[in-house]
Amino acid sequence: MAALNADPVHLHTLSPTQFLPRAAAIEPNAPAIYHITLKGKVLRRTYGEFAKRSAALAYYIKEKEHKRVGILATNTPAFLESVFGISGAGAVNVAINYRLKGEDIQYIFEHAEVDMIIADVQYAPLLVKFREVHNDIPILVDTDTGDNDGPYAQAILRGLEIDRRLGDLGWAGLQTQATGEDDMLALSYTSGTTSRPKGVIYTHRSAYLAAMGNVVESQLNQSPSRCGYLWVLPMFHAMGWTFPWAVTAVRGTHYCLRKIDYPRLWHILRSEPITHLCAAPTVNTMLCQSKEAIRLPRKVQVTVAASPPSGTLFEKMTSFNLHPVHAFGMTETYGPVIMSYYLPEWDKLDADQKYAKMARQGHGVITGLPVRVIKPEQGACLIDVARDGKEIGEIIIQGNLCAKGYYKDPTETEKLFSGGWMHSGDLAVWHEDGAVQIMDRAKDIIISGGENISSVAVENILMKHPGVVEAAVIGVPDAQWGETPKAFIVRDPNTPTEGTDILKWAKETSEMGRFTTPREVEVVDELPKTTTGKIQKKVLREIEDKRQKRKANL
Repeated sequence: MAALNADPVHLHTLSPTQFLPRAAAIEPNAPAIYHITLKGKVLRRTYGEFAKRSAALAYYIKEKEHKRVGILATNTPAFLESVFGISGAGAVNVAINYRLKGEDIQYIFEHAEVDMIIADVQYAPLLVKFREVHNDIPILVDTDTGDNDGPYAQAILRGLEIDRRLGDLGWAGLQTQATGEDDMLALSYTSGTTSRPKGVIYTHRSAYLAAMGNVVESQLNQSPSRCGYLWVLPMFHAMGWTFPWAVTAVRGTHYCLRKIDYPRLWHILRSEPITHLCAAPTVNTMLCQSKEAIRLPRKVQVTVAASPPSGTLFEKMTSFNLHPVHAFGMTETYGPVIMSYYLPEWDKLDADQKYAKMARQGHGVITGLPVRVIKPEQGACLIDVARDGKEIGEIIIQGNLCAKGYYKDPTETEKLFSGGWMHSGDLAVWHEDGAVQIMDRAKDIIISGGENISSVAVENILMKHPGVVEAAVIGVPDAQWGETPKAFIVRDPNTPTEGTDILKWAKETSEMGRFTTPREVEVVDELPKTTTGKIQKKVLREIEDKRQKRKANL
């Protein structure tokens, strides 16, 4: 008599790791990876090669019995292989921001308790401080040459030998399903702009569902055309919003990119069959401003998130056949959790109305639950705001796409899930049609004479001026009103617009209310941004505060 299976036949644990061996089994010769190496060599790998190398890395990690593996790399094939190889070995990946300082990198890897690190050759020097304290933890350096040189490449070769010795089991000898689907798959760290970075716990189940949500929502499986995904979004950022798994699930081609280089971006967009990319508004702005910009012969879907974009930017992107889809998410939600859905009836609207609707955040994605917008400061009682597009409240989230919590931080985890919902800290209005539209982060709302002013709303109006490329609005002290808006703008180099011209235009436009009009418009060369492209209004406030103090001391 056959032994009884302890697991129900109708269930299996979910893990996105299975997407790679499945893709290789179905279509081993399909193009998986396109990459230009550090030496300028074009590297192309099939799904068969991608899967074999990732499995080899998994066997190497298993032999060494590593449990927490750090990744310090840009968007390279080694990063993609590590995503699958680490989980295939039953280990946890800790991919972190390579733009951080050495001491922050040391803190994260210590906090995450990594026992091995995979590092790109350009960023390995950032580990000097870490190595001084932890010289016993091995570092596999990837030289990104496409050849079998360097510690990382040698580890792949060692893993192939181990697999041969075991009888060429390949992925059959690895963990493609989670032991427990609620187990930790990865630790994704927040940017730590206001405090120490926090380790967000990603589980196998939620990563699987987030990736499947991206397959559906981004239409990655658009047969007969193969998905060509251009890696502009950093893979370390919320695990690339789960696109390493989602693109692999549909056997799409990963177009890896070491850095954002706009001429090279446009070259790839023109010469390769790119269908999708993800990028922050600031990246899309620079992409459209690039002298290489040209209307593409094919549609490219661009998921836009990080900071609230303007309808003006969306109109400009569309003119180049870059079709924006606005999404909202957090590290704590595996990336996109709210998405704008384009409705056919919008075609009947004038351009301003249509692009304004496209720039809204929209509705909860298919693998999550509907989001809510609640009145702030209500304690344990969560009361929804009116769906009138006017009353401002906080976005809260519940369900599959919420992270499990913060690693080794029960206090912050409890605060995050106060009242049984995840609190985003983002303020929004709820429209009659159920669409959510972000107005600001809680700390960025300007209170002038008792009235709440959305800095985002003022920025969106300023972005309609033909001479404005980027805009950021903050509140500055005012003796009469408490505070009033001040705008910082980056102007189009081809349009020598002065701040006074823009201020005059703002006062005359019917869209700008009297109390929302900036008191001052300052032209700057660039706006301070985080490493993931978000405008740092905190830095602007600090600069302005120092100015005010200097004036007071004169």
